[in-house]
Amino acid sequence: MKSLLLLLLTTSVLAAVAVDQLTVKTTTGIFTGLVDSDFLHVRQFRSIPYAQPPTGKRRWLPPVAVTPSARRYYSYRFPPSCPQYQSRNLTAWNTNITDFSIRLYGQSYTAGTMAQTSSEDCLSLAIWAPFFPTNTNTTTNPKLPVGLFIPGGDFTAGGVDVPYQQPAPWVERSQQHIMVTANYRVNIAGFPWAAGLDEQNLGIMDIRMALEWVYTNIHSFGGDLERITLWGQSAGGVAVDIVQHAYYDEPLAAGLFMQSGTAMVNKTYPDPDHKNFTFVARNLGCNFSDPVTEVDCMRQVPMNLIQNFVGQYKDNNTKPTLIFKPIPDEKRVFLNYTERALKGYIAKTPALVSTTANEESTLYKYPTTNVTEGPWREGVDNATVSVFVCLTSNTTDARARAGLTTYRYEYAGNFTNITPLWWMGAYHASDIPMIFGTYVTQNKGEITDEQRRVAETMQDYAFAFLTDPQNGLRLKGWMPHAGTVEQGGNMMLFASRGIVAQNASASMVDDACWKGVRYNSNP
Repeated sequence: MKSLLLLLLTTSVLAAVAVDQLTVKTTTGIFTGLVDSDFLHVRQFRSIPYAQPPTGKRRWLPPVAVTPSARRYYSYRFPPSCPQYQSRNLTAWNTNITDFSIRLYGQSYTAGTMAQTSSEDCLSLAIWAPFFPTNTNTTTNPKLPVGLFIPGGDFTAGGVDVPYQQPAPWVERSQQHIMVTANYRVNIAGFPWAAGLDEQNLGIMDIRMALEWVYTNIHSFGGDLERITLWGQSAGGVAVDIVQHAYYDEPLAAGLFMQSGTAMVNKTYPDPDHKNFTFVARNLGCNFSDPVTEVDCMRQVPMNLIQNFVGQYKDNNTKPTLIFKPIPDEKRVFLNYTERALKGYIAKTPALVSTTANEESTLYKYPTTNVTEGPWREGVDNATVSVFVCLTSNTTDARARAGLTTYRYEYAGNFTNITPLWWMGAYHASDIPMIFGTYVTQNKGEITDEQRRVAETMQDYAFAFLTDPQNGLRLKGWMPHAGTVEQGGNMMLFASRGIVAQNASASMVDDACWKGVRYNSNP
């Protein structure tokens, strides 16, 4: 009944708005968006293809751009996410904080099967842009800064249709910027590492193509192509960093925002002989010694069978582990990013890099036998340092040595309406609903005045970076990170001990990585 009422309200709002005010012509089609009844000043274009469907013979090939078209589309529904599996094993993400997962519309978050809302035909993006009822002529409105958000999900999950990651509330409040979110292929669909393929890091190539589409077309929505910030969280942050290294000589983006994830870590080759893909192929009836024939056969296997085999294999904790993530090919993904940065093979764009204070609390082994007490504290802190703190420190240090403007923050907030269990603290991704404003729309409890002040301050800072990645934050009193690891450097600390925002030394975090100082997950 609630869904029907929402549909009727949305339809009535749409009917009250002239369709031509919500219609935009792009190089790949004419798209008509909608205005949601909850966000009357935001145009939403919920599904715009940026590449042709990677299906059939195009499965496991680089993305192919959508051909120029004048066809009309009604962009009312979010696109399916790229193929992904819903683990049956309990985690914080599929039990306590499901608003970070793709919508499933009735399917269990612990289904133990491929998500019913995911599909191979997934290479689409969504756009949220201000709606000016009295003046929708973008030729007379100033061009607005743009954030292109790349979702996280450990390179195995995620997508556009994630409740906490839909920024309509922030765009409604700002009315001065545009947000875009793009799907990209993940897991074995995006990173197959098959011997019969020339390109393995297809998900990275998807992200680059999405950026190219936005760069070419965002002006039609009122956006400034010279002020696009490529922004990702977790695996999305890693992917953003990978993309800007791979295309350093033609970055297209004016700024980079990497939340809880960068590429600045030496990678290894987990599967040099392509055994993982072959193992899956042979278990699904594609037992061929010739690598090309193996891939051709696998293109005929339904994707749900492939996803279920890989996912259930992992659920069963079978060894050896099957991993399908970005792998160094020395074309788009590299083995040593620190070395490349020092040699200058890095985009000369300003960056904002961040962590949360208690990153690993929701990523560490879920305490199924004692959820109230939480996971092993020392193990969580050690993992937070080794996986996130050191990685972020590597990035800020390498960028500082290369003379690149880099801002940094740590989020320490612990607000009960987005943190249901005390031990979660400022967990991985908990800063997203604060910046996107979805801490209000997906509210699970009381919103305090302090939380609202923190969220709106973070939004204002993020907007300043989108507006002017080089100096926007500096002009608001947030100084860039400077100096080396040994010297420390500046970072902004949010929501610490009742203080909304304060400049602090990065050494309060980095010393746990480089000097063995005990890490503080609740600063």
